[in-house]
Amino acid sequence: MNSKHVINKERDQLDIDDLDFSAHGLIAVIVQDVVSKDVLMLAWMNRDALQKSIDTGHTWFWSRSRKKLWQKGEESGNVQHIQSISYDCDADTLLIKVQQGGDGVACHTGKPNCFYRELK
Repeated sequence: MNSKHVINKERDQLDIDDLDFSAHGLIAVIVQDVVSKDVLMLAWMNRDALQKSIDTGHTWFWSRSRKKLWQKGEESGNVQHIQSISYDCDADTLLIKVQQGGDGVACHTGKPNCFYRELK
């Protein structure tokens, strides 16, 4: 990944500063496995987390409960290697396709993804 996410609006591309971060300074992020296409998780990023993700090539998020940045897999070893970053039509949600590292677990519960339960 490039250290600067330079994008041209006329080519359906935006710069980080053009994204619509909420009033709380956060943007929703859907993380998808690049191979299986499974949705692994939904998380939040602020500008710093997004820039750090771009700079390192690994996902970084903003923890709303701990009020701090954290790298996915920093404790478990299940680091997510970014393959691409896209945004939706309103520029208020990101889709990050990753190669899930470690033992393939994306959820803190030990499950492969965070969407293993169904609503009845």
